[in-house]
Amino acid sequence: MFVSAVTDYAIYMLSPEGNVVSWNAGAQRFKGYTADEIIGQHFSRFYTEEDRAAGVPWRALEIAQTTGKFEAEGWRMRKDGTRFWASVVIDAIRDAGGELVGFAKITRDITEKKAAQEALRESEERFRMLVQGVTDYAIYMLSPTGLVTNWNAGARRIKGYEHDDVIGTHFSRFYTEEDRATGLPGRALQQASDQGRFEAEGWRVRKDGTRFWAHVVIDAIRNDLGHLVGFAKITRDITERRLAAQALEQAREALFQSQKLEAIGKLTGGVAHDFNNLLNVVTNGLSMLRDRARDGAELRVINAMDKAAQRGAALTQQLLSFARRQPIKPQARDINRVITSFEAVLRRGSRNTIHFDVALAPRVSQILVDTAQFETALLNLVVNARDATPDGGRITVATSEVQLGDRQVGILPAGRYVVVSVQDTGSGMPPDVVNRAVEPFFTTKEIGKGTGLGLSQVYGMVQQSGGDLEIRSTLGEGTTMSLYFPALAADCECDAAQEPVAEKVLIVDDQPDVLEVTSELFRTLGFEVFSANCGEDAVEVLRRTPDIRLLLSDVVMPGMSGIQLGHKAQEMLPHIKVILASGYANPALDRDEGSLDGFQFLPKPYRVGDLVKKLRAVGS
Repeated sequence: MFVSAVTDYAIYMLSPEGNVVSWNAGAQRFKGYTADEIIGQHFSRFYTEEDRAAGVPWRALEIAQTTGKFEAEGWRMRKDGTRFWASVVIDAIRDAGGELVGFAKITRDITEKKAAQEALRESEERFRMLVQGVTDYAIYMLSPTGLVTNWNAGARRIKGYEHDDVIGTHFSRFYTEEDRATGLPGRALQQASDQGRFEAEGWRVRKDGTRFWAHVVIDAIRNDLGHLVGFAKITRDITERRLAAQALEQAREALFQSQKLEAIGKLTGGVAHDFNNLLNVVTNGLSMLRDRARDGAELRVINAMDKAAQRGAALTQQLLSFARRQPIKPQARDINRVITSFEAVLRRGSRNTIHFDVALAPRVSQILVDTAQFETALLNLVVNARDATPDGGRITVATSEVQLGDRQVGILPAGRYVVVSVQDTGSGMPPDVVNRAVEPFFTTKEIGKGTGLGLSQVYGMVQQSGGDLEIRSTLGEGTTMSLYFPALAADCECDAAQEPVAEKVLIVDDQPDVLEVTSELFRTLGFEVFSANCGEDAVEVLRRTPDIRLLLSDVVMPGMSGIQLGHKAQEMLPHIKVILASGYANPALDRDEGSLDGFQFLPKPYRVGDLVKKLRAVGS
């Protein structure tokens, strides 16, 4: 009676041949047949036509008879022709003697369960297809120990590994060596396990060894019992976004710095202008007092006051330069020639313990620049580099030409720029000092060692020339100051291009005052002047400037003498004319130096007329 009353299961008996011999209420509810309609009928009528054609009902009885039990799921038919998904169990029934007397069959309608499973399977399949189809994100699973268990298309695109390359390997292979050394992958999994989630940004490594900046999320995956079964890991390549954010921040910082210096420039320019007016009154008043001085003591005081006023005037000129209110006379110039002709002065601005190099690019475009202000700025940079290398080191003055992107340096627009840089191997500067280095009166030097206006003048000069100043410094490793000037087009029509080409002369003397006066004398005669204060430096200038036509050198110099230099110059440049100057009547006393044959000799002291005669003699 219990079996007959069960309605959730179809429970009935089959004969050894498979005919229905009993029928309960559950069977009638599931399949729609009454007991009178089905008793004596073969149970195969409950199967689909496909299953009957395939012999499924008879194989089920054969398996149950052979093994004692048959169990399966599949489609079954109701009386009205509709289908339902059934869970079926068929047990063989035997008598005491072991003879088969029939089968007990239990059927359950699990259509809803099947539909739910199918829906879940379809949902999982759709999710799998979605994950596999995503290419902007690397989405994959990790085992509890961090081994990769699956791999989507986005992971292949971003990291470069194929599915078979990474399955079963540890995910730490995607981290940099530095991060692996510090145990970052393990800490990430531990945090995800403890807190449920880990999120961070950092460098990751592709299969080809290149790096990309990644945003990473790791979620712990737990089963219904709360046991950790693995991790879901999502990685996105945000390198472009990071670079864009950095570029925006740099642009903002450059704009802020520019606005700050502009404000300081207006203030200092106004102060310098007013102070210049005051100094004008002071210097004129001192000039009048000097004429009325009654004794030497008064004159000494007036002279001391006048020197102080002149120093104040020099300071105001530097302030005006920073404020870009200093009148300039820009002309198109080959900056390599300007530096070469000024090289001797730059070397004097250094010291013997420092190795001074000049590395000029073979060809650079002309720039518009005020030569005098440029030379002052360059000397300021060399002196600063010297002060930053008190224990010796290296200073290098170099030129190059670069193509910049928009705002790549400060707020300069995109274009070609000529770069003049002064690099030292000195003490360097921390970032906070770099940020304030060009401000007027800001200095890290001891009191009385500097006004803090040197870099201000450099900044004002390059800004007024349409360029910008870039400072790169590492504490303890040195500093590079780079001046960027807009490069002129090759076909630029300008006054300098129309000027006649001046003949080049190299003047060599170990006495700075003599070198400076002689150089200025040759400039007044229309020469393009290059200078050096020793024979070795002169050889370097000749090597870099092979079109120099005339050499004027002192004879007696430390190291290489003028006679030795003259012979060396003629070996390098057979066309060069040589004039040697000396205070000795016969400077060629040392036989090792060679003779004066082929040279013009100019005895010291000489006048302009004497010099002109020698120039005529050599055809200059």
